[in-house]
Amino acid sequence: MTNTPDDLLIVNGTVLTMDADDTVIRNGVVAISGENIRYVGPAGGVNPRHAARIINARGGIVMPGLINTHTHAAMTCFRGLADDLELMTWLNDYIFPAEATLDHDKVYTGTMLACAEMVLSGTTCFSDMYLFEDAVADAASAAGMRAVVGEVLYDFDSPHYGSIENGFAFTERLIEKWSGDPLVTIAVEPHSPYLCSPELLRKAAALSEKRQVPLIIHVAETAGEVKTIFERHGRSPVGHLANIGVLSPRLLACHCVALTPDDIALLKLHDVKVSHNPESNMKLAAGIAPVPALLDAGVCVGLGTDGATSNNNVDMFMEMDTAAKIHKVAQGDPTVMNAPTVLRMATIEAARALGLQKITGSLEIGKKADIIIVDTRKPHMTPMYNIHSLLVYSASGGDVDTVVINGRPVVERGRLLTMDIDTVIGRMNDIAGEVRAIDHWRRQ
Repeated sequence: MTNTPDDLLIVNGTVLTMDADDTVIRNGVVAISGENIRYVGPAGGVNPRHAARIINARGGIVMPGLINTHTHAAMTCFRGLADDLELMTWLNDYIFPAEATLDHDKVYTGTMLACAEMVLSGTTCFSDMYLFEDAVADAASAAGMRAVVGEVLYDFDSPHYGSIENGFAFTERLIEKWSGDPLVTIAVEPHSPYLCSPELLRKAAALSEKRQVPLIIHVAETAGEVKTIFERHGRSPVGHLANIGVLSPRLLACHCVALTPDDIALLKLHDVKVSHNPESNMKLAAGIAPVPALLDAGVCVGLGTDGATSNNNVDMFMEMDTAAKIHKVAQGDPTVMNAPTVLRMATIEAARALGLQKITGSLEIGKKADIIIVDTRKPHMTPMYNIHSLLVYSASGGDVDTVVINGRPVVERGRLLTMDIDTVIGRMNDIAGEVRAIDHWRRQ
């Protein structure tokens, strides 16, 4: 037993570490000193008398926080605005016009609402692509969440920064401003091969290389996108990105629904990471990404929700359940995408997809203390024969009791500690009133 003083002890829980050995510790303890995990192991390994504070897990599951590898947080502003539509109609006739009304305050409010929803349902880190990303970074920091954020770049003028030259300048300013921040990482984020010229994509890749930050892009989301890129460039979206030198280990390719075996081989060759967003892909009828084939090829795949307009939530427990089941139906095989695989896609593999695997995604000594406690004292969580299956198939975001991010409690006993959620909801309802007043929506 060590007598080292700790800032926080989490005791009386089953600790699911998600380490390389998938270690599970019954009656385990996690000791936190500052931002970092100092000890993970059996209860007898630390002296509770030397802890400044103790959180009793009350027999629940102590595990790494979930990581959402792809979302557009501020799209909570438009949740439910344009449902049951085809992707291009959804984007061009509804979402892009709505986004033209955005400003810093609306994006900040929408992101705060999304952060509240995410952290209350066990997500401790998210990756965001949107407009006014300085507001997203500010909101994530205020909410106490870990985040990878980047301003969306495309060939037409942005309602935020205007020309693409301004977009790149803004991205560089974000990188400088948030360099070394304990929670916020900036990424370079061109929208997609169909909205970005080869020149734009090359410039984005070069900036990612220069600053050693993630490069994030939508890729092969629909068969229609694949057809468009073939018509323009004579290659698939993945083949096109390979041809112009954009594929790299820093690249996170989001969606990757319409892939060929050659595409998968290219992703593996260049160590590209993939974000799988099954609920959004289902809702927009984009298709089912070949995730089992990607995993068989050794491609790193993380899980994401996409935005609240195409999901319509950012609850990663729901996303895990869907990801596990949809591929069983698609493959006609109940053994594919088993619970441990899916849980890793929402934790350590998601961290790897974002380049954060050295600091989060598992409970290991020296890593940042990004931890959730899942309450198992509920009918639907009883009994617990298999911890992975219980979390993937039975648990929901509402079962999250406590959340610690970077060593700081942000949710305790289901209560959000970092914001006044009633104020955020009130402001969001004001924004919804403004959106409803737009002539475009009134005519629908």
